Amino acid sequence: MTTQTSTQAPGTPARPRTAAPNRRGRRLAILGLLGPFTLLFAATIALPIFYALYESLTGVERSGPLGRGTTSTIFVGLSNFADALSDEAFVASLGRVLLFAVVQVPVMIVLATALALMLDAASARGVRFFRSAYFLPYGIPGVIASLLWGFLYTPGLSPVVDLAQAVGLQADFLGADNVLWSIANIVTWQYAGYNMLVIIAQLKSIDPDLFEAASIDGASAWQVVTRIKLPLIRPAIVLTTVFTIIGTLQLFGEPLILRPLTGSITSTYTPNLAAYNEAFANNNYNLAAAESVLLALVACAFSFGFLKLVNRSEK
Repeated sequence: MTTQTSTQAPGTPARPRTAAPNRRGRRLAILGLLGPFTLLFAATIALPIFYALYESLTGVERSGPLGRGTTSTIFVGLSNFADALSDEAFVASLGRVLLFAVVQVPVMIVLATALALMLDAASARGVRFFRSAYFLPYGIPGVIASLLWGFLYTPGLSPVVDLAQAVGLQADFLGADNVLWSIANIVTWQYAGYNMLVIIAQLKSIDPDLFEAASIDGASAWQVVTRIKLPLIRPAIVLTTVFTIIGTLQLFGEPLILRPLTGSITSTYTPNLAAYNEAFANNNYNLAAAESVLLALVACAFSFGFLKLVNRSEK
């Protein structure tokens, strides 16, 4: 005959027997919720990044007469990065997109903020119509938008050029000195409405009692904008600025579409175009990967540098 002894002290409440299954169920729920995202993130974000790094650190070694023998992948260290940085055309393309960003980012953010503030004003009329009209260009594919503006820039096809010539102006939108700012016009036209909507969403989250209290205190409309609205929509402005910095440095589609229309846009006009040309015209995937990694590092440096500057000014 066996007897069972209990170690539980008298008066102590018994442990629920379902604790272990609950913990297991919670872990399965967490795994089920995070698993698909983790797999998707690894497949679409992490894996391409690591593969690009791998390609940038390797090269192709060819054997046999005239290199027509077997090929093998070898580790070359940072030589692809050195080749990219010694290429004057690639370095010039980096400088070009940095100049583009210095001008384009402030113009984009100021315009988007101004449009959002105007549509949020108490005296605004036709808000839904103008909000949709400003956002509409974002719904147009980038290729179509570039083609549309390309026709408007081309002499002989563009009514804008014809009108300018009729009043004695020489409008050369696709010339070497102007084509970069013609591209900036396309980017601003297409994305200002999207950034405006992000800022409007932040404006709508402000408590209306603040505006009523400011009105009772005698604040003018300008004071409400500068002392209430702008400080409270600062997170949205920072977010759109970071997005604009990253998007500006990755300039690719617009110059690619406009390139057949002008000789001012070369195959290395932007870093992305240079990497694209190395990969698919010269079959030098390793150098293309190194150029892509360098551009990503520049974008990270500017984005995190901007965030650090903003966070420092808040302290």
